[in-house]
Amino acid sequence: MTEKTEPLEALMKQAINGDKRAYAVLLQETSRFLRPFLAKRLNMAAELDDLMQEILISIHKARHTYDGERPFKPWAYAIARYRLQDHLRLHYSDQLRQAIDLSDVENSLPDPVTKSAVTYESIRGEIRALPQKQAAILKMMHQEGYTAKEVAKKIGMKESAVKVAAYRAYKILRNKLERL
Repeated sequence: MTEKTEPLEALMKQAINGDKRAYAVLLQETSRFLRPFLAKRLNMAAELDDLMQEILISIHKARHTYDGERPFKPWAYAIARYRLQDHLRLHYSDQLRQAIDLSDVENSLPDPVTKSAVTYESIRGEIRALPQKQAAILKMMHQEGYTAKEVAKKIGMKESAVKVAAYRAYKILRNKLERL
């Protein structure tokens, strides 16, 4: 055992035997080493303080289960871990109950969110201005519905080269459309 944990075990034994001062020191030391453990896992300080209180209450209620022959810190960390799991489970279940169903939001919108005003037909002129190979790749992929793999087989290129050419074409089109 290390020197830091030995006093905690002694304090816990004294607290179990009724020493109130030892119990107060034990709870202070416990909160001192548990606070960083909880701070890494929680975002808000208010949550941390509330959870720390719950953990100290749980330690108080479970003190009769402590085996004086075993280290105190692992026992306290186990209680803290279970209290943290309970807290997070409750927190996230509350968020799920308050979550908005996306289908309800989509139904209230005038047009589906996934539809774009830009289609192949609407930018046909800009596509024709692209280099011939890039224009052909975009036409095959977006107008005719071929995959990059199918386009590569049709025009005798590697699939990765088709994807690169399509990416470069998208980049040129994006720059042109942003200026409009």
